[in-house]
Amino acid sequence: MRYDHLISAKQLSREDIESVLDRAAEVAADPGAFADTHAGTLLGLLFFEPSTRTRMSFDAAMKRLGGDTIDMGSVDSSSVKKGESLADTVRVIEGYADALVLRHPSEGAAKLASEFVDVPVVNAGDGAGQHPTQTLLDLYTIRENAGLDGLRIGIVGDLKYGRTVHSLAHALTNFDAEQHFISPESLRLPRGIRYDLQSSGTTVREHTEIEDALEDLDVLYVTRIQRERFPDENEYRQVAGEYRIDSALLESAAPELTVMHPLPRVDEIAPEIDETARAAYFEQAHNGIPVRMALLDEIL
Repeated sequence: MRYDHLISAKQLSREDIESVLDRAAEVAADPGAFADTHAGTLLGLLFFEPSTRTRMSFDAAMKRLGGDTIDMGSVDSSSVKKGESLADTVRVIEGYADALVLRHPSEGAAKLASEFVDVPVVNAGDGAGQHPTQTLLDLYTIRENAGLDGLRIGIVGDLKYGRTVHSLAHALTNFDAEQHFISPESLRLPRGIRYDLQSSGTTVREHTEIEDALEDLDVLYVTRIQRERFPDENEYRQVAGEYRIDSALLESAAPELTVMHPLPRVDEIAPEIDETARAAYFEQAHNGIPVRMALLDEIL
Protein backbone atom coordinates (compact mmCIF):
# COMPACT_ATOMS: atom_id res chain seq x y z
CA MET A 1 0.00 0.00 0.00
CA ARG A 2 1.24 3.50 -0.84
CA TYR A 3 -0.69 5.21 1.95
CA ASP A 4 -0.40 5.41 5.72
CA HIS A 5 -4.18 5.76 6.06
CA LEU A 6 -6.99 4.07 4.13
CA ILE A 7 -9.77 6.65 3.96
CA SER A 8 -11.37 6.23 0.53
CA ALA A 9 -11.53 3.72 -2.30
CA LYS A 10 -10.49 6.59 -4.57
CA GLN A 11 -6.98 6.22 -3.13
CA LEU A 12 -6.65 2.70 -4.47
CA SER A 13 -4.94 1.93 -7.76
CA ARG A 14 -5.34 -1.37 -9.57
CA GLU A 15 -1.92 -2.34 -8.23
CA ASP A 16 -3.01 -1.61 -4.64
CA ILE A 17 -6.18 -3.63 -5.01
CA GLU A 18 -4.53 -6.63 -6.64
CA SER A 19 -1.80 -6.62 -3.99
CA VAL A 20 -4.36 -6.92 -1.19
CA LEU A 21 -6.52 -9.46 -3.04
CA ASP A 22 -3.54 -11.64 -3.92
CA ARG A 23 -2.34 -11.57 -0.30
CA ALA A 24 -5.89 -12.37 0.87
CA ALA A 25 -5.90 -15.43 -1.40
CA GLU A 26 -2.64 -16.56 0.26
CA VAL A 27 -4.19 -16.04 3.69
CA ALA A 28 -7.32 -17.97 2.74
CA ALA A 29 -5.22 -20.86 1.41
CA ASP A 30 -3.03 -21.12 4.54
CA PRO A 31 -4.20 -18.88 7.42
CA GLY A 32 -1.85 -20.62 9.86
CA ALA A 33 1.16 -19.23 7.99
CA PHE A 34 0.19 -15.74 9.18
CA ALA A 35 -0.59 -16.68 12.79
CA ASP A 36 2.31 -14.83 14.45
CA THR A 37 2.95 -12.17 11.85
CA HIS A 38 1.95 -9.29 14.11
CA ALA A 39 2.38 -10.63 17.63
CA GLY A 40 2.33 -7.79 20.14
CA THR A 41 0.42 -5.43 17.82
CA LEU A 42 -2.69 -3.67 19.15
CA LEU A 43 -5.53 -2.47 16.91
CA GLY A 44 -7.88 0.18 18.29
CA LEU A 45 -11.56 -0.21 17.37
CA LEU A 46 -13.56 3.03 17.49
CA PHE A 47 -17.15 2.43 16.39
CA PHE A 48 -19.50 5.38 16.79
CA GLU A 49 -22.22 3.48 14.88
CA PRO A 50 -23.55 -0.07 15.25
CA SER A 51 -21.62 -2.82 13.48
CA THR A 52 -21.54 -6.60 13.44
CA ARG A 53 -19.50 -7.84 10.47
CA THR A 54 -16.97 -5.02 10.20
CA ARG A 55 -16.20 -4.79 13.92
CA MET A 56 -16.03 -8.55 14.48
CA SER A 57 -14.02 -9.30 11.34
CA PHE A 58 -11.41 -6.64 12.15
CA ASP A 59 -11.22 -8.05 15.67
CA ALA A 60 -10.84 -11.61 14.36
CA ALA A 61 -8.39 -10.57 11.63
CA MET A 62 -6.03 -8.86 14.10
CA LYS A 63 -6.15 -11.80 16.49
CA ARG A 64 -5.54 -14.30 13.68
CA LEU A 65 -2.42 -12.30 12.82
CA GLY A 66 -1.19 -12.84 16.38
CA GLY A 67 -2.08 -9.37 17.63
CA ASP A 68 -4.95 -8.12 19.76
CA THR A 69 -7.57 -5.37 19.84
CA ILE A 70 -8.74 -2.71 22.25
CA ASP A 71 -12.30 -1.53 21.84
CA MET A 72 -13.69 1.90 22.74
CA GLY A 73 -17.06 0.24 23.33
CA SER A 74 -20.37 1.97 22.79
CA VAL A 75 -20.59 5.74 22.52
CA ASP A 76 -22.85 5.81 25.59
CA SER A 77 -20.16 4.19 27.74
CA SER A 78 -17.30 6.38 26.49
CA SER A 79 -16.13 9.93 27.09
CA VAL A 80 -17.83 10.91 23.83
CA LYS A 81 -21.01 10.96 25.93
CA LYS A 82 -19.38 13.72 28.01
CA GLY A 83 -18.75 15.85 24.94
CA GLU A 84 -15.21 14.79 24.01
CA SER A 85 -14.32 15.72 20.43
CA LEU A 86 -13.33 13.15 17.80
CA ALA A 87 -9.91 14.80 17.55
CA ASP A 88 -9.26 14.37 21.27
CA THR A 89 -10.60 10.80 21.27
CA VAL A 90 -8.27 9.62 18.50
CA ARG A 91 -5.27 11.47 19.94
CA VAL A 92 -5.76 9.66 23.23
CA ILE A 93 -6.31 6.20 21.75
CA GLU A 94 -3.35 6.69 19.41
CA GLY A 95 -1.21 6.28 22.53
CA TYR A 96 -2.74 2.87 23.22
CA ALA A 97 -2.72 1.23 19.76
CA ASP A 98 -0.59 0.73 16.65
CA ALA A 99 -3.46 1.46 14.22
CA LEU A 100 -7.07 2.67 14.46
CA VAL A 101 -10.23 1.45 12.77
CA LEU A 102 -12.93 4.13 12.81
CA ARG A 103 -16.64 4.05 11.99
CA HIS A 104 -18.53 7.29 12.37
CA PRO A 105 -21.92 8.67 11.29
CA SER A 106 -20.38 11.87 9.85
CA GLU A 107 -19.00 11.87 6.31
CA GLY A 108 -15.37 12.97 6.40
CA ALA A 109 -14.77 11.83 9.98
CA ALA A 110 -12.03 9.36 9.06
CA LYS A 111 -10.18 12.00 7.03
CA LEU A 112 -10.42 14.40 9.97
CA ALA A 113 -9.17 11.77 12.43
CA SER A 114 -6.19 10.95 10.21
CA GLU A 115 -5.01 14.56 10.45
CA PHE A 116 -4.55 14.33 14.23
CA VAL A 117 -2.64 11.04 14.60
CA ASP A 118 0.55 9.42 13.36
CA VAL A 119 -0.66 5.79 13.46
CA PRO A 120 -2.61 4.42 10.46
CA VAL A 121 -6.35 5.13 10.37
CA VAL A 122 -8.65 2.76 8.48
CA ASN A 123 -12.08 4.08 7.53
CA ALA A 124 -14.70 1.48 8.48
CA GLY A 125 -17.53 3.65 7.18
CA ASP A 126 -18.15 7.40 7.47
CA GLY A 127 -21.82 8.26 7.15
CA ALA A 128 -22.90 8.22 3.52
CA GLY A 129 -19.28 8.62 2.40
CA GLN A 130 -16.95 5.68 1.92
CA HIS A 131 -16.34 2.11 3.17
CA PRO A 132 -13.09 1.05 1.43
CA THR A 133 -12.45 -2.21 3.30
CA GLN A 134 -15.95 -3.45 2.43
CA THR A 135 -15.05 -2.69 -1.17
CA LEU A 136 -11.88 -4.78 -0.96
CA LEU A 137 -13.78 -7.82 0.28
CA ASP A 138 -16.48 -7.16 -2.34
CA LEU A 139 -13.83 -7.12 -5.07
CA TYR A 140 -12.29 -10.31 -3.70
CA THR A 141 -15.69 -12.02 -3.82
CA ILE A 142 -16.39 -10.73 -7.33
CA ARG A 143 -12.98 -11.89 -8.54
CA GLU A 144 -13.54 -15.36 -7.10
CA ASN A 145 -16.99 -15.70 -8.70
CA ALA A 146 -16.98 -13.72 -11.93
CA GLY A 147 -13.62 -12.04 -12.51
CA LEU A 148 -13.03 -8.29 -12.56
CA ASP A 149 -12.14 -7.54 -16.18
CA GLY A 150 -15.02 -7.90 -18.60
CA LEU A 151 -17.39 -7.70 -15.63
CA ARG A 152 -21.01 -6.59 -16.03
CA ILE A 153 -22.40 -5.56 -12.65
CA GLY A 154 -25.75 -4.17 -11.55
CA ILE A 155 -25.76 -2.19 -8.29
CA VAL A 156 -29.25 -1.94 -6.80
CA GLY A 157 -30.96 0.02 -4.05
CA ASP A 158 -29.79 3.01 -2.04
CA LEU A 159 -27.24 4.64 -4.32
CA LYS A 160 -27.60 8.08 -2.75
CA TYR A 161 -26.66 7.25 0.83
CA GLY A 162 -24.95 3.87 0.30
CA ARG A 163 -21.27 4.19 1.20
CA THR A 164 -20.58 0.62 0.05
CA VAL A 165 -21.92 1.61 -3.38
CA HIS A 166 -19.83 4.78 -3.56
CA SER A 167 -16.62 2.93 -2.69
CA LEU A 168 -17.26 -0.01 -5.00
CA ALA A 169 -18.16 2.19 -7.96
CA HIS A 170 -14.92 4.16 -7.61
CA ALA A 171 -12.78 1.04 -7.20
CA LEU A 172 -14.28 -0.65 -10.27
CA THR A 173 -12.99 2.18 -12.47
CA ASN A 174 -9.59 0.45 -12.19
CA PHE A 175 -10.96 -2.52 -14.16
CA ASP A 176 -12.76 -3.21 -17.42
CA ALA A 177 -16.16 -3.24 -15.75
CA GLU A 178 -19.56 -2.21 -17.10
CA GLN A 179 -21.56 -0.67 -14.26
CA HIS A 180 -25.37 -0.44 -14.16
CA PHE A 181 -26.96 1.59 -11.34
CA ILE A 182 -30.54 0.67 -10.45
CA SER A 183 -32.50 2.81 -7.98
CA PRO A 184 -35.62 4.89 -7.45
CA GLU A 185 -35.22 8.37 -8.94
CA SER A 186 -34.85 9.87 -5.45
CA LEU A 187 -31.93 7.54 -4.59
CA ARG A 188 -29.78 7.99 -7.69
CA LEU A 189 -26.01 8.23 -7.42
CA PRO A 190 -24.96 11.65 -6.09
CA ARG A 191 -23.97 14.07 -8.81
CA GLY A 192 -20.38 14.31 -7.58
CA ILE A 193 -19.87 10.54 -7.82
CA ARG A 194 -21.42 10.41 -11.30
CA TYR A 195 -19.00 13.15 -12.34
CA ASP A 196 -16.01 11.25 -10.87
CA LEU A 197 -16.99 8.05 -12.64
CA GLN A 198 -17.55 9.77 -15.98
CA SER A 199 -14.25 11.64 -15.61
CA SER A 200 -12.51 8.28 -15.22
CA GLY A 201 -14.01 7.08 -18.51
CA THR A 202 -16.81 4.99 -17.00
CA THR A 203 -20.17 5.07 -18.75
CA VAL A 204 -22.82 5.54 -16.06
CA ARG A 205 -25.86 3.47 -17.01
CA GLU A 206 -28.85 4.27 -14.78
CA HIS A 207 -32.13 2.37 -14.51
CA THR A 208 -35.20 2.39 -12.29
CA GLU A 209 -36.16 -1.24 -13.02
CA ILE A 210 -33.92 -4.26 -12.39
CA GLU A 211 -35.38 -6.06 -15.40
CA ASP A 212 -33.94 -3.41 -17.72
CA ALA A 213 -30.40 -4.68 -17.08
CA LEU A 214 -30.75 -8.11 -15.47
CA GLU A 215 -30.31 -10.37 -18.51
CA ASP A 216 -26.83 -9.01 -19.26
CA LEU A 217 -25.35 -9.07 -15.75
CA ASP A 218 -22.63 -11.25 -14.22
CA VAL A 219 -23.16 -9.84 -10.71
CA LEU A 220 -26.18 -8.31 -9.01
CA TYR A 221 -25.03 -6.26 -6.00
CA VAL A 222 -28.06 -5.57 -3.82
CA THR A 223 -28.14 -2.98 -1.04
CA ARG A 224 -30.55 -2.16 1.75
CA ILE A 225 -32.62 1.03 1.71
CA GLN A 226 -31.00 2.58 4.79
CA ARG A 227 -33.67 4.01 7.03
CA GLU A 228 -31.08 5.55 9.38
CA ARG A 229 -29.64 7.76 6.60
CA PHE A 230 -32.86 9.49 5.63
CA PRO A 231 -33.38 12.98 7.10
CA ASP A 232 -37.13 12.59 6.46
CA GLU A 233 -39.07 9.49 7.56
CA ASN A 234 -41.68 10.10 4.84
CA GLU A 235 -38.95 10.01 2.19
CA TYR A 236 -37.88 6.59 3.47
CA ARG A 237 -41.44 5.22 3.44
CA GLN A 238 -41.88 6.20 -0.19
CA VAL A 239 -39.01 3.94 -1.32
CA ALA A 240 -38.91 1.19 1.34
CA GLY A 241 -39.38 -2.24 -0.23
CA GLU A 242 -38.93 -0.86 -3.76
CA TYR A 243 -36.88 -3.89 -4.89
CA ARG A 244 -37.07 -7.55 -3.90
CA ILE A 245 -34.89 -10.27 -5.37
CA ASP A 246 -36.69 -13.62 -5.58
CA SER A 247 -36.68 -16.71 -7.76
CA ALA A 248 -39.34 -15.36 -10.10
CA LEU A 249 -37.31 -12.22 -10.82
CA LEU A 250 -34.12 -14.20 -11.46
CA GLU A 251 -35.70 -16.54 -14.02
CA SER A 252 -34.58 -14.17 -16.78
CA ALA A 253 -31.02 -13.83 -15.44
CA ALA A 254 -27.98 -15.64 -16.80
CA PRO A 255 -27.46 -19.05 -15.13
CA GLU A 256 -24.10 -17.95 -13.71
CA LEU A 257 -25.38 -14.68 -12.18
CA THR A 258 -23.89 -14.05 -8.71
CA VAL A 259 -26.05 -12.25 -6.13
CA MET A 260 -24.18 -10.19 -3.53
CA HIS A 261 -25.19 -7.99 -0.60
CA PRO A 262 -22.98 -6.14 1.94
CA LEU A 263 -25.51 -7.01 4.69
CA PRO A 264 -27.48 -6.60 6.85
CA ARG A 265 -30.49 -7.29 4.67
CA VAL A 266 -34.08 -6.62 5.62
CA ASP A 267 -36.43 -7.99 2.96
CA GLU A 268 -34.65 -7.11 -0.29
CA ILE A 269 -33.45 -10.69 -0.95
CA ALA A 270 -35.92 -13.53 -0.40
CA PRO A 271 -34.63 -16.36 1.85
CA GLU A 272 -35.33 -18.81 -0.99
CA ILE A 273 -32.25 -17.43 -2.77
CA ASP A 274 -29.95 -18.36 0.16
CA GLU A 275 -29.58 -22.02 -0.76
CA THR A 276 -29.05 -21.45 -4.48
CA ALA A 277 -25.72 -21.38 -6.29
CA ARG A 278 -26.31 -17.70 -7.05
CA ALA A 279 -26.09 -16.56 -3.41
CA ALA A 280 -22.64 -15.21 -2.47
CA TYR A 281 -23.51 -12.79 0.35
CA PHE A 282 -22.55 -15.06 3.25
CA GLU A 283 -19.34 -16.02 1.44
CA GLN A 284 -18.84 -12.27 0.94
CA ALA A 285 -19.14 -11.63 4.69
CA HIS A 286 -16.75 -14.48 5.50
CA ASN A 287 -14.21 -13.05 3.07
CA GLY A 288 -13.86 -10.11 5.45
CA ILE A 289 -11.40 -12.16 7.51
CA PRO A 290 -8.70 -12.96 4.91
CA VAL A 291 -9.10 -9.59 3.19
CA ARG A 292 -8.79 -7.58 6.40
CA MET A 293 -5.91 -9.79 7.52
CA ALA A 294 -4.14 -9.01 4.25
CA LEU A 295 -4.91 -5.31 4.53
CA LEU A 296 -3.69 -5.04 8.12
CA ASP A 297 -0.56 -7.00 7.22
CA GLU A 298 0.27 -4.47 4.49
CA ILE A 299 -0.64 -1.35 6.49
CA LEU A 300 1.23 -2.46 9.61
